[in-house]
Amino acid sequence: MPRCRAFLSQYLRWSSAVTRAVTLCVVTFCVVLPLSCHRMLYSSFFLRSVYLDSMSDQALQESLERGRGALLFWQGASAAPPPSTASGYGGPELLVTVVTARRSEGRDFHYLLQVTRQLSVLLGGCGARPCAEVLVCDVESGHLENQDAKLLEAHFRVIRRSPAEQQRDRRERANTFEREKRDYVFCLRKGWELVQPRHVIVLEDDALPKPDFFSVVKELLSRRFARHTLYVKLYHPERLQRYWNPEPYRILEWVGLGLVGATALLLAAALWNHCSCSFSPSAGRLLFFTLYVMAAAELLGRHYLLEARRLSPQLYAVSPATECCTPAMLFPGNASLRVAEYLDGSFCAKGNAKDMVLYRMARTIAGERAHSVEPNLITHIGAFSSVRANPARPKLL
Repeated sequence: MPRCRAFLSQYLRWSSAVTRAVTLCVVTFCVVLPLSCHRMLYSSFFLRSVYLDSMSDQALQESLERGRGALLFWQGASAAPPPSTASGYGGPELLVTVVTARRSEGRDFHYLLQVTRQLSVLLGGCGARPCAEVLVCDVESGHLENQDAKLLEAHFRVIRRSPAEQQRDRRERANTFEREKRDYVFCLRKGWELVQPRHVIVLEDDALPKPDFFSVVKELLSRRFARHTLYVKLYHPERLQRYWNPEPYRILEWVGLGLVGATALLLAAALWNHCSCSFSPSAGRLLFFTLYVMAAAELLGRHYLLEARRLSPQLYAVSPATECCTPAMLFPGNASLRVAEYLDGSFCAKGNAKDMVLYRMARTIAGERAHSVEPNLITHIGAFSSVRANPARPKLL
């Protein structure tokens, strides 16, 4: 008993560093962060069982209203040919190709109309000379028309396969992943053939551009890395953006954030003279505060820290490409033709979709590199897929 009492009196008194460290961790991770982050979708403290259903329903309702607004907008818009974007290089500086197909589910959301309306608004803010030309690539090969693409014919150039090509595709009956890849290759090649742009962006029809979309793309293309890259991914799912990840650069970023945050906290504590006890920086305290900041950042959610980079296009980070997903891709120069060739030489199936094929080729083909930009330049609004089975009640996570 005397030894236990002596231990408690030595380490559990308020002046003890251990007591203050434990108290700080308990207050931070058991009180402050849970109370602050329980409604934040991509935080570890998000109360999924309480809020996910209502937030998912709200997101669906907002998307439905945007879709209805976009339908009314395009139905009432006056038909006019798109303005010329030709440059001294024989074509526009940037081509944005929107790949679309008719959706058997979620037609009332009008994803294509939402995306093209947003692009129209953003292009209107570029000044007298539009920053890009928009091309709609309708890959629907069924017997029913893609009505949204049909509506846009008066406003954008819409390309499709010939009837003979559509019949051939129906006869071949490729699996979903191979068919999706072939559609992508068709849009890449046809867009380049018709427009001859300097750079190409390919958006899927449920990739809604952010307000700073074109300003960030312009900034990315001005950087040196863009001249030596196969593609730049403009989107990565938010739920996969955590620090605790196999990607080595994220671990380094995480440790760096911890060291910077710990240094700032130690300097602030050293300058704070209202504390009754003396405080001096040490290696042990630096290690503790580094781990403290790293834990707080991971539990808060890296996604929310990345959002601070939206303050300026120059702050967007470029890192090695991740594997998943291709709803928004930038192909500098003639890289889109090389991508089409690479994809043509591979057969896609479950477990080997086009995003995995591209990721593997960028890592194995000599001279090819691929990158991702953070934070995302688009919002993925597609709760209903055009090529895969859909849940009865789509969720945000």
